[in-house]
Amino acid sequence: MKFLSHATIALAVAAGFSLPAMAATPASQSGPAPAKNIVLVHGAWVDGSGWKPVYDILVKDGYHVSLVQEPLTSLADDVAATRRVLDLQQGPTILVGHSYGGSVITEAGVHPNVVGLVYVAAHAPAVGEDESALGKRMPSYTSKQSDTIEKTADGYTYLNPAVFPEDFAADLPPAEAKFESHAQMLTAANVFSTPLTAAAWTYKPSWGIVAGDDKIISPDLERWYYERAHSHTTVIPGASHSVYESRPRQVAAVIEEAARHARP
Repeated sequence: MKFLSHATIALAVAAGFSLPAMAATPASQSGPAPAKNIVLVHGAWVDGSGWKPVYDILVKDGYHVSLVQEPLTSLADDVAATRRVLDLQQGPTILVGHSYGGSVITEAGVHPNVVGLVYVAAHAPAVGEDESALGKRMPSYTSKQSDTIEKTADGYTYLNPAVFPEDFAADLPPAEAKFESHAQMLTAANVFSTPLTAAAWTYKPSWGIVAGDDKIISPDLERWYYERAHSHTTVIPGASHSVYESRPRQVAAVIEEAARHARP
């Protein structure tokens, strides 16, 4: 135990400080602990399994990681699924979204457990905006091609399996990209055109990753989103839309940076 000298005590009393307050100062300056909970949200046409490379790194580094398996039936359903997982977190949480998952975390991120957002080649609309309309301002390579996005009779979309490997996952091993093209989660078309009712990035810190060779979302649109949100931005040159699978170490590094610096 460290004792205070009589001179120190006298100076403290003269200055009007109490000894308990002096003793408590070091602890009060330490601040809140970094977030140790990470919640990962997938985008359209895929499920949460693509996060496994990032998940493995984060878990190895000591984080508690949860994945949301959205039904992709409506924006409201996907936000509700994310909130259920956020309700299970014990303490400060970093919420991460890929692609359409960025719209989901933007709305779900108002949850009180969320202290920071990470956008991975993702959309980040404002209240009243939807990603479909915003995408038309800066069209992606895929959106300008014909016969790429298909729709079922009951209104669910998927990416033509013939173009999926090149457009969605050009930097994955060909066999893996081909498998993913035939394992798509059909996604309700209305998720892309539903206006957001909340935007957590307007008052919570955010980080954004631009996939340099993204063909699904224009990299310029990703930059625009992140500049508007004042996000801490990382550009990964040569990365496809599947950047979270092809460059997991770089993606995990951004998530861990958010966890270290975001505070309640």
